[in-house]
Amino acid sequence: MREYLLTLCITAAVTYLLTGPVRKFAIVAGAMPEIRARDVHREPTPRLGGIAMFFGLCAGMLVADHLTNLNEVFETSNEPRALLSGAAVIWLIGVLDDKFEIDALIKLGAQMIAAGVMVVQGLTILWLPIPGVGNVALTQWQGTLLTVALVVITINAVNFVDGLDGLAAGMVCIAAAAFFMYAYRIWYSYGIEAAAPASLFAAILMGMCVGFLPHNMHPARIFMGDSGSMLIGLVLAAGAISVTGQVDPDALKLFSGSERNTVHQMVPVYIPLLMPLTIIAIPAADLILAIVRRTWRGQSPFAADRGHLHHRLLEVGHSHSRAVLIMYFWSALIAFGALAYSVNSASMWIVLGVVFLSAVGLGLLLLPRFTPRAPLWAQRIVPPRYRRRAVGAPAAGAAPGQDVPDAEGADRADRDAPDDRVPAGVSGVPGVNGATAVGPRSRLPR
Repeated sequence: MREYLLTLCITAAVTYLLTGPVRKFAIVAGAMPEIRARDVHREPTPRLGGIAMFFGLCAGMLVADHLTNLNEVFETSNEPRALLSGAAVIWLIGVLDDKFEIDALIKLGAQMIAAGVMVVQGLTILWLPIPGVGNVALTQWQGTLLTVALVVITINAVNFVDGLDGLAAGMVCIAAAAFFMYAYRIWYSYGIEAAAPASLFAAILMGMCVGFLPHNMHPARIFMGDSGSMLIGLVLAAGAISVTGQVDPDALKLFSGSERNTVHQMVPVYIPLLMPLTIIAIPAADLILAIVRRTWRGQSPFAADRGHLHHRLLEVGHSHSRAVLIMYFWSALIAFGALAYSVNSASMWIVLGVVFLSAVGLGLLLLPRFTPRAPLWAQRIVPPRYRRRAVGAPAAGAAPGQDVPDAEGADRADRDAPDDRVPAGVSGVPGVNGATAVGPRSRLPR
């Protein structure tokens, strides 16, 4: 576990330290597209954050190759090299797309090529555990087609949710954390070495997302772009393919005792089939709804619009940060709920806990105008918008004698006032998002 933690920290540190120089390079290179109709941000923001994430991936692989226990993964398996090869292909296409806006069909072909590169080097699905049937061995063509389909679906699902600051990186980080716990349990508890590559991929993926998130939280200073979203989608799919199609469920040796115990013990056998679906449940649902919505309107499935789940949360009335946190909540609930059920499927408390948290999540969705206030003992550690302020007390930064409404009045005014903010450079104030944010930003044009 310590070596996994060290790999995660090195990956996060390299990604974090390189994101700043990459941001300056993106500004100089002109990788700052104009504001589009479907965009949520109001100021031109540089992309190419995937460059820092790719070098973080390479650094994590290099460190793991020189560690005693993790070095066995590189000696006994070709999967890390297959991942690096596929990641290099998809990252290069993503960088070109962030700069030159490549056609969607070309990107789809590049995603298939990246998946094919991994299949050629051995990262493919060999069999599937099917409930009621058992292990079903796949032919070479069946495994290849299924692997390519899973990679393409995962990449596009992650790319579709990359619409708010910090949303895609945070959701993938949550999914990677749950997946790491599952793969590490298979490797450590059952002694199955074939699960070690999936554990390594999940740890490195968490490091990539953790290192990039400080630069990408609202208001974002840089976007990961397609070079980042397609990259983390590929790494997530590679881990799922590794543990689903490479780990033999018969090696778990769970079939003992009564028939009832065997049924409960067989849950970890089928979880490799379900876990890849649960970790991308929210992005996959968004992807399916987008395809149905666009084809129903007679549009191309690749046509962009403002009908994604995060866009709908904003339309309901949630703030940017709260919409992101709600998406985090549902991702964590689904991923960790499946993980807890795989550990102890016989416990009714797990099911009741998931049901209760689902009700809490539905309540959060229906309360967009509710602004919680922190207790008195937490006033110094929460953001200013959640602090209690006495009626008539001046807000931070207000001039002496200026009449400032109370917190509830200010929140109500912010919600009811029209959003007149315009992109930088349009209102006569040139700049880049986050580059000149010395003080609080004005909500009204000059």
